[in-house]
Amino acid sequence: MSQTRHVPVMLQRCLDLLAPALQAPGPPAPVVVDCTLGLGGHSEALLSAFPSVRLIGLDRDKEALRLSGERLAPYGDRATLVHAVYDELPEVLARLGIPKVQGVLFDLGVSSMQLDEADRGFAYAQDAPLDMRMDQTTGIGAAEVLNTYPPGELVRILRAYGEEKQAKRIVSAIVREREKEPFSNSARLVELIRDSLPQAAKRTGGNPAKRTFQALRIEVNGELSVLERAIPAAVQSLAVGGRIAVLSYHSLEDRLVKQVFVAGAATTAPPGLPVVPERYQPRLKLLTRGAELPTEEEVAENRRAAPARLRGAQRIREEER
Repeated sequence: MSQTRHVPVMLQRCLDLLAPALQAPGPPAPVVVDCTLGLGGHSEALLSAFPSVRLIGLDRDKEALRLSGERLAPYGDRATLVHAVYDELPEVLARLGIPKVQGVLFDLGVSSMQLDEADRGFAYAQDAPLDMRMDQTTGIGAAEVLNTYPPGELVRILRAYGEEKQAKRIVSAIVREREKEPFSNSARLVELIRDSLPQAAKRTGGNPAKRTFQALRIEVNGELSVLERAIPAAVQSLAVGGRIAVLSYHSLEDRLVKQVFVAGAATTAPPGLPVVPERYQPRLKLLTRGAELPTEEEVAENRRAAPARLRGAQRIREEER
């Protein structure tokens, strides 16, 4: 599988956001964590742009680790790749004996490799087994979710994770069909969604199966609960002056990131204090005004960049002990 077609999203902007924290002269060498290594595009650019930096790359997908390991091999021991989910960042750093880091990058969502490997079942455009696990060594796949979850739980997942207005209609059809024969492949699910939606709903927003597939993927991989733990943990791991950049691909992810950043950038002092004591001062400074979007040129070059939203923040104060 060629890596040339993999275009890292908003690459230059991510490098620019992290640069001031990674250009600091060592020793020790500044450490940057790529929490979503994927095919290693962002990591390779970080190692190339900042020659003194040490990179820790995390991914739950063993195939991604293998491929990015080949790509990053020229950088030798400057890159340490770890099989881990990104909410395990504190344990990984503790194991490596790294107390604080200077940079953290998250590129959330599904990697190009997972979308392009037909047998993983992430993409609704081609028929494949309904798996969707990012780590294929653990957990249950999407088919099992579809075939075993109670109808009410499926409706909740489609509404909460896919923002699917037609959730009840789709789930009724799924329940009816799974009694005849359990689901195993994506094409049957795509067809069923198409058939169960009213005409008006099919005319808007691309492939009608998109929201259901997103919801199943988030459920199978526990993405939002993992992210809820991971972003605060990443902020916690930053040294003062350290920076974090997060690329999200749907409003649910972006909302979680925004909440953590905005809370960190706010004072926690009770109202009315004439002078705000140090322990109530903000811990973060926001580096982006709201979420930044990719340029039109970038979307033209890489259609997977279209939904991207980028937020950045800088650690400006230690936690009070």
